[in-house]
Amino acid sequence: MDITLRPLRREDARAIVAAEDDATVRFLSGGRSTVQGTEEYVDRLEREAADGRSKRAFGIWADGACVGTVDFDPQVTDGLEPGDVNIAYGVAPWIRGRGVAVRAVDLVRGIVAERNLGERAAIRASAENPASQRVAEKAGFTFSHEMRSATDVDDQGRPEVLRVFVRRLRERATAQDLPGTQRRGSHAAPRP
Repeated sequence: MDITLRPLRREDARAIVAAEDDATVRFLSGGRSTVQGTEEYVDRLEREAADGRSKRAFGIWADGACVGTVDFDPQVTDGLEPGDVNIAYGVAPWIRGRGVAVRAVDLVRGIVAERNLGERAAIRASAENPASQRVAEKAGFTFSHEMRSATDVDDQGRPEVLRVFVRRLRERATAQDLPGTQRRGSHAAPRP
């Protein structure tokens, strides 16, 4: 399956709304999306980018179809350390469990590293969302800590308990960490 990212566009709104389910509402958007509301969100992101904000959102494309979104936001600080860049994602229920979210997280992490936006990528997953926690782990993130959010609430209006996973943006691997290589000295190759 070919997984790519494309900056979020107004034309993607219908596909994004169609990909939403109860889990997306509960753990990502906080409410049912509409095409108009999604188009307005894209417009707002464009205005904020023009004003210097760094949040960027992308459509996740699998074999030519938009199946979700992924974004990064260096301005999210709740539960994070200085230099952490928050990554959030959601994929359509019919494509979950096929590695799409993991690949999207890896791709957006690469963009954040390329743009030198921070020291670590961070994923804040609800303690009640083991699927999102698995995405973080499969994407090479390490559990950092659990915290009560000062900004996110659960479906009962209580502070959301979040599990924070982090991964350095500029990691280096030794030759023994790379598939099909043998260790030769201490020279390290950058990880994707």
